[in-house]
Amino acid sequence: MNVEFVDQTLRDGTQSLWGLRMRAYDAADALPYLAKTGFETIDLTGPGVFTVLVREFNDDPWDTMDFLVKGLPGNKTRCGMRTHSVMGFARAPESIIDLWVQTLIKHGVENFWIYDCAFDLPVMKRLVDVIAAAGGEALPSIMYGLTSIHDDAFFAAQAKEMASWAGVRSIYVEDAPGILKPERAKTLLPAIRAAAGDMPLELHCHNNAGMAQHNYMVGIESGFNRIHTASRPLANGASLPSTESMVDIVEYMGHTHSLDRNMFAPVAENFIRAAKAGNHLLGVPAEFDPRIYDHQLPGGMTGTLINQLGKHGMAHRLNEVLNAIPQVRLDFGEPIMATPFSQFVGIQAVLNIVTGDPYSLVPDEVIHYLLGHYGPIHGTVNQNVRDRVLSSARAKQIAQWERPEPSLKEIRSRFAAGISDEELLLRYMNSEDEVNKTLAAGPVRKDPRRSANRIVENIVDLVGEKSTATAFSVSSPDFSVHLSKLTGSK
Repeated sequence: MNVEFVDQTLRDGTQSLWGLRMRAYDAADALPYLAKTGFETIDLTGPGVFTVLVREFNDDPWDTMDFLVKGLPGNKTRCGMRTHSVMGFARAPESIIDLWVQTLIKHGVENFWIYDCAFDLPVMKRLVDVIAAAGGEALPSIMYGLTSIHDDAFFAAQAKEMASWAGVRSIYVEDAPGILKPERAKTLLPAIRAAAGDMPLELHCHNNAGMAQHNYMVGIESGFNRIHTASRPLANGASLPSTESMVDIVEYMGHTHSLDRNMFAPVAENFIRAAKAGNHLLGVPAEFDPRIYDHQLPGGMTGTLINQLGKHGMAHRLNEVLNAIPQVRLDFGEPIMATPFSQFVGIQAVLNIVTGDPYSLVPDEVIHYLLGHYGPIHGTVNQNVRDRVLSSARAKQIAQWERPEPSLKEIRSRFAAGISDEELLLRYMNSEDEVNKTLAAGPVRKDPRRSANRIVENIVDLVGEKSTATAFSVSSPDFSVHLSKLTGSK
């Protein structure tokens, strides 16, 4: 079998290890090599990318995305999104979701992996149709979770339904928390393969427990022909297996691939430099922690939770939170632990600890969830918890909520006349101040030079390599530098 690779360096690699804090110039030197590696698809962006770029840096995410797309000519690029929303956790009007899809396609991102952890398949099917009508390619996803209700038959049934939809050319299976064990993979993945018929299948496993490579081997043996990987500096740990290691494994298994190994090193070198300059993590194999099978936190969220606890002076209470999460997950009917449900469970666990009175303080999103506004709850919710949460005055207000469905014309009327679709989407999903600062900042920085320190380090390295040299000079029309060995120095 020819095994195809989907690159996750730019999107999930940076999400899992850098909190999506990759700026355009961080990727600049890697793009020419990524473009020539031979990936089936390059996962490029998503609503979370847009949110972080606007809020953290006032970087125009449209300009950033255009730069990345332009740097990857001839490659299929991908955007990920949930079925009910674009940015944030609130359910967005269908008119905004549809405009998001249409605008991404206009900018050259035509492939979408879409997911819904409640498996609200009619809603997912609607989005598949919207993407197809706009000229894009939809990739419905099966999000794996370790629960008492999501058995092999459940996941296989979802795959069978998705494979029947017109316009679907492949299906994607993701283990966001990295909790799939090879023993379970040997029954689950063949069941999905059988249910999907001849449909191409992709496998996306995070490596939090060090099991992802083993699961990929099981997946390939089961007939999955696409695997998701990242360049080694942005692989492993909370991220995915490295492209470098999986190419060796695929070849060892006797299969073929289309990747050019000569492209690996320049990409890795770029992101090692970028990580150092930006004070970001480099991916390393995770130490095994059996608690992951209880709390099931996705890798990206684990890092975010640690950061948020630290900001509030609660870093020392991380273990308390991790110990509280399993009970909240059970109380909520064992939802699949991926966005947004993993956030709902994690935030509620923190609030239960902070207040000392579980469920006395509950976010609106949790109330919406328990009312079924995020889709069907497949497990059994703790009745005592449900009663306490839904008996509050706020819950009674939210119980009357209906999803707003304003037309695009109605939404446009809220903003200045004549603004572009791109600006409309930014303004709808971010604060006015954030968008104003972003637009005022102008084009994003794309120059890969990060600081003068890098230039100095390169000169020092060059002088060190030429140990017999007594002098070194470099000049340009604007400046010159001359270095001489001190008398008597060695």
